[in-house]
Amino acid sequence: MELRHLRYFNALAEALHFRRAAERLAIAQPALSQQIRQLERELGVQLLERTRRRVALTEAGAVFLERARAALAEAEEAVRLARLASRGELGHLGIGVVTSALYGIFPEVVRVFLQRHRQVHLTLHELTVNDQIRALRARRIQVAFIRPPLNESEIEVRTITREPWVAALPTSHRFARQRRVSLRSLAGEAFISFPRELAPGLYDQVISLCQRAGFSPRIVQEAQMQTVVSLVAAGIGVALVPATLQNLSRKGLVYKPVSGAPSKLELAVAWRRDDLSPLLAAFLGVVREIT
Repeated sequence: MELRHLRYFNALAEALHFRRAAERLAIAQPALSQQIRQLERELGVQLLERTRRRVALTEAGAVFLERARAALAEAEEAVRLARLASRGELGHLGIGVVTSALYGIFPEVVRVFLQRHRQVHLTLHELTVNDQIRALRARRIQVAFIRPPLNESEIEVRTITREPWVAALPTSHRFARQRRVSLRSLAGEAFISFPRELAPGLYDQVISLCQRAGFSPRIVQEAQMQTVVSLVAAGIGVALVPATLQNLSRKGLVYKPVSGAPSKLELAVAWRRDDLSPLLAAFLGVVREIT
């Protein structure tokens, strides 16, 4: 039994007339009669009562019609969903993101994507770079927002934004009223930083920037991103942070542009080279558009 048998039977059950049903199906009337007889032989039951004047459903035919219509509806839905999936409009996408990216362009990318792909389910994972790489390899996530550098032969990486560094200072700091802070002037300050194991790219760049300015930062406390700025607001030290972190405000905290820090912090999107999913392609298309 094939779907065409169900379609033929459904059309005949609606028309209760072989010629009209055949015309609706755009097939010859003898071909329709042959297909219905074939269906009845396969089922081993009579679905229709035929006389020269009328066609009517048997009791078995009425029961079969109900389930045949449900099967046809399921088949049509399967086709619809398959077409949506082929266009990247349906399915599940796992996304990894470093904490610092949550305060920049990432929320806008997610908002626009979900606005256009309402039947896609996104699962967001706030992960360190190393954890994102492991998740990509294991296919637990399909795309990652990371801080370069990254050297993985199986993973494609594309830089999407470059942002300056800013100094996070307590409002009581002597530089808090200045429009701009010289990086060299922060030599000797107590620094609050991110643990290298959680954010190796950020940590290494902070150390490199300070060393190029002529000093090594005196790190008195390490913490995650939100905690770093809270500790600065508490007056425990100063910090160099990505400019997008200015979207995270705290009482007792100010952000200042930094002179003497020419390097900019990169954010990249990464995915497996062998992942040809239309859903991933659709998401990356939104990333390209927004950035």
